[in-house]
Amino acid sequence: MRILFLNQSPVAPTGDPQAGYDIGKVEKQLNGYASAGTTVEIGFPDDYPGSKIYDAIGKDSNLNGLHHLMEAPAIVAKIVWAAENGYDAVIQSNTFDPGVDGGRLAVRIPVIGLLRTSLHAATTLADKIGITVPLASHVPYTWRLLRSYGMENFVTKIMPIGIYGSDIDTRKEEIFDITVNLIKGLVDDGAQLVVPLGGALIPYVVDPVDLEKATGAPVLNTKAIGINFAELCVRMGWAHSGLTYPVANVSAGDFHQSAFKKG
Repeated sequence: MRILFLNQSPVAPTGDPQAGYDIGKVEKQLNGYASAGTTVEIGFPDDYPGSKIYDAIGKDSNLNGLHHLMEAPAIVAKIVWAAENGYDAVIQSNTFDPGVDGGRLAVRIPVIGLLRTSLHAATTLADKIGITVPLASHVPYTWRLLRSYGMENFVTKIMPIGIYGSDIDTRKEEIFDITVNLIKGLVDDGAQLVVPLGGALIPYVVDPVDLEKATGAPVLNTKAIGINFAELCVRMGWAHSGLTYPVANVSAGDFHQSAFKKG
């Protein structure tokens, strides 16, 4: 089984992803969550007009969801490419699900969003969910996503860690300590389980297992959940409902054409 773990942003001309992480290291970590016989491959959308928005608002620690709106068409195009190139499923690596609904309208292989999938896993295990996010600007954005999924009533509170950026690997202890305190606060406010959003922090830098040990509260691993659910879908022959997502007859090449220009 081949699963494409699709990054939200394109790679830079230097070959580095915008997120700034070690691709080989992360790919090894992701494959550690998969079953024998499954290969998880990290992929990236092609560059697109507006991709600079991620850097522009990221440097101000104001990732408010605008970049996800800008990148969605490129993500959908890469999902179609994956279906045409032998992948059995696509997982959107970003925990805010950019491009997932659009991808489901374009292909019949499973397209998995980590936020929605993790929320449903959480609500089978607990009644009330607490959420951590990297930045304060993620809080209102996450509430809007929860409302669109009809799941806001399961969530007690969303709390920002207040750390993001290219230096997060060097701030592991700081991220861990802040998150432990946030989780304890979420539990005090009624949360029975915690879903940490912002995979660049958790689980890539801080392991949810360590957070669970330090707090006594269940802390889910969104990346592992997405991979295991994608495997389940492929094995069972499941995909998103064609009644919910009527699939368009398009090819990857269609996304690089204009109705008003040749080519």
